[in-house]
Amino acid sequence: MSRARRHIDRRGLFASGAAAALLAATGVSAGPQPKRGGRLRMALSGAARDDSFDGRATQGLFMQVAMSGLIFDTLTEVSADGTLRGELATAWHGSADARIWELELRRDVQFHNDAGFTAEDVVASLALHRETLLADVAAIDSIAPNRVRITLTAPDADFPYRLSAPQLVIYPAGTIAQAMAEGIGTGLYRLHRFLPGRQVIGQRVETHYKDDDAGWFDSVELVSIPSDQVRVEALREGFVDVADLADPGLVAGLDQLALLPDTRRLSSVAVRDVQIPTMIGTRAPLDNLRAAERWWMG
Repeated sequence: MSRARRHIDRRGLFASGAAAALLAATGVSAGPQPKRGGRLRMALSGAARDDSFDGRATQGLFMQVAMSGLIFDTLTEVSADGTLRGELATAWHGSADARIWELELRRDVQFHNDAGFTAEDVVASLALHRETLLADVAAIDSIAPNRVRITLTAPDADFPYRLSAPQLVIYPAGTIAQAMAEGIGTGLYRLHRFLPGRQVIGQRVETHYKDDDAGWFDSVELVSIPSDQVRVEALREGFVDVADLADPGLVAGLDQLALLPDTRRLSSVAVRDVQIPTMIGTRAPLDNLRAAERWWMG
C-alpha cells in the first residue's frame, strides 16, 4: 500500500468548498496571489499561566496555534483544501495490512538552533507520546538518516493523518527539554518572545523549505484575550487582525469584520485586510490552526 500520493479527505474537501462559498457571500477576500510583508496580530482564547511548548501538555487554542502553525512542524499536515500532505515527511508507504509505515523525511531542514533535522529527531519526538496519542505504536526505528519505520500493534490506514496532530511536533533529539523551554523548532517563525498565558511573538526565518508556499508575514503576535466581547472590541478598534469567537452574533452589523465559517464550535473573525487561501480548512479553528503560515495581508 502506498501513501506517497496525497490522500483526499472527501469530507474535509466538501466542508472546504462550503466554506469558500460562504466566504464569497460575506465578502472576505479569498484567492489573490499571496505576498510577503506585514505583521499578523491574533487575539486568542485558551491560554494558561502554565503554558509551555511541551506537546504532551494539555493545551488550549492559544498554544496549539503557537506550536503547529508557528514555531514547530509536524510530519504531515491537513492543507487548506482539506487534503493530507507532507510537512517534515515527503512521502509515506504502508504495508499491505497498514500496520507498518515507512516515512521519507525532508533533507533541507534545520532547527532554529541550526541543528540539522534527521530521523533521530522523529524517533525521539514521537517516543514522547507512546503512552498517549501513539499508544498503539509498537516500535519507532530510524532505518536511514532520512527514513523512519513505524510499526503499529494493529492496522491503521489513517495513521499518516494522525501524524498531523498539533501535539506531535518534532523537536531536536539531543536537546528536547531545551527546545520545549525555549521554543526551538523547524517552523516558519523563530520564537522572539514568550510570556506564558499572555503573549507569543515569532519572527520569520530568513530561509525555509516552505518559501514561496507559506509564511507570508514578517512577524506574528499571539495575545491572550479570554473574553469574546473583548476580542471583538480589540478587532473593532484595530488592535488585532484576527480572533477566535464562540458567539458569532457578537460581530453582527460590524461590516469591517468578516466571520470565517468553521465546522466546530469555534469560528474565526478577521479584518478585511487579511487575505486567505481560496479554500480554507474547516476541521479546526483558524484554517486548521495554521492561519499564521497560510494567510497574508492585502
